[in-house]
Formats: sequence, C-alpha cells, structure tokens
Amino acid sequence: MREATVTRSTKETQITVSVKLDGKGESEISTGIGFFDHMLTALSRHSGISMQISTKGDLEVDGHHSVEDTGIVLGQALSRALGDKSGIARYGSAFIPMDEALSFCALDLSNRPFLVFRGTFTNQTIGGYDACLTEEFFRAVAVNAGITLHLDMMYGSNDHHKCEALFKAFAHALKAAVQETDGTVLSTKGALG
Repeated sequence: MREATVTRSTKETQITVSVKLDGKGESEISTGIGFFDHMLTALSRHSGISMQISTKGDLEVDGHHSVEDTGIVLGQALSRALGDKSGIARYGSAFIPMDEALSFCALDLSNRPFLVFRGTFTNQTIGGYDACLTEEFFRAVAVNAGITLHLDMMYGSNDHHKCEALFKAFAHALKAAVQETDGTVLSTKGALG
C-alpha cells in the first residue's frame, strides 16, 4: 500500500498531507492561497497521485511559511509512501508546454536531495501567490523526499503559464519515476543514497 499521511504543527502552520501513489489523481487541496491550490491540484492530477492537503498558516504575515511547510510535509509523505524506494523506475523527466511557455523537469528518487532551479518570473505575484515561493516549495519537496530535482522554466512570457508548466513537468516526471518495476533497487550499489 503505497500511501502515507503526515501531520506537522508549528506556531506558523498546521498541515496534514495524505498521498496515494497509486490513486487516480483525485485531490482535496486547501492552503488558503488560491493559485497555490491550483498548482497542487494540477500536480495531483497530472502525476496520478491522489492528494489531500490541508494547510492553515499565518497568511497575515505572508505565504512563505504556508508554501514552504506544505512542501516539507508533501516531501515527507512522498518519502514514506515510497518506503525504501525499491522496485520503482527511479528516474523521470518531462517537457511540458503551456501556450507560449515551456518547462522541463528531470528527477531521480535517489535519497540524495538536491535542487537545481532555473528560470525567472516577470512579476512578483501570480494572483495572491508570491512567485518566488515556487523555488522554496520545490526545494522543500526535494530535501524531504530525497529527490535530485532539476527544474527549468525554459521560456515564456506569462508567469501563470510558466509556473503551471513547471508544476506539470514535475508531475509527469514524478509519475514516471514512481512506477513499479521488478522489486529490486535500480542501483549498482544495491541501495539508494
């Protein structure tokens, strides 16, 4: 049963995330940040990973704690659901276009967390979402799930399109990487990390 639920409570946020790797991409997302909810819903749908995410954060300060902490808890839930990561494809990559924008993701579920993030936004916000938090979210997911993650917003002029293409590229790469294989660890070392 490749699923997990993680709850994290601090003075800044209260978050519960449930994931089912073999779900149908169904989601219930509530973070208090509309555009972020939209991105997480797209992530769930395009990865095929069913997600329930409930985030209550100090939005009176700004969205930073809510977005980063959601990434932390989502990463932890993905890690628990994957277990020792044996018997999975391990690698995934995807190019995703959205109108004029093109984004790319390559990842390795390696237990060696690392983030390379390339791309810039034109505007500070997309709706009520601070665009700079995109990198913070993906860093939190990568570190807590043990993912080597390369993300590139290759080009585009509309920030909504660039960001959404990036989330969907991550989703499709993740979908490929979590696919079950023959039950062995895909490593010449016999272990990941």
